[in-house]
Amino acid sequence: MNSKILLLLGLVAVASADKRPSFSYGPPQHSSEESGPAQYNFNWAVDDDPSGNEFGHQESRDNDNTKGSYSVQLPDGRLQTVTYYVDGDSGYVADVQYQGEARYPDSDEVRSYVPPRPTYG
Repeated sequence: MNSKILLLLGLVAVASADKRPSFSYGPPQHSSEESGPAQYNFNWAVDDDPSGNEFGHQESRDNDNTKGSYSVQLPDGRLQTVTYYVDGDSGYVADVQYQGEARYPDSDEVRSYVPPRPTYG
């Protein structure tokens, strides 16, 4: 009798464990939050005199119209500035300008990289 009860309880446990929770896959439920057209402005810049690094980025967007620019100090000493815009489906249109003259060190001036010695304290 005990074995029958144990068998019945085992079957009940297996049957209840086999039931999977039901998930509904479909479009998200309507949100009470309304979203408007994309609008933003940002900019940042770095100008580090000791190292000569100068770079930055600015961009603004109003609906599908995006425009901005970014600049990078190149290893050869020139400043590269990219001005761009995106107007709807026209794609990314960029204008690249360089300021300064490229400088390349003579072979005597080229040194191999040596990492700085760690300092503790």
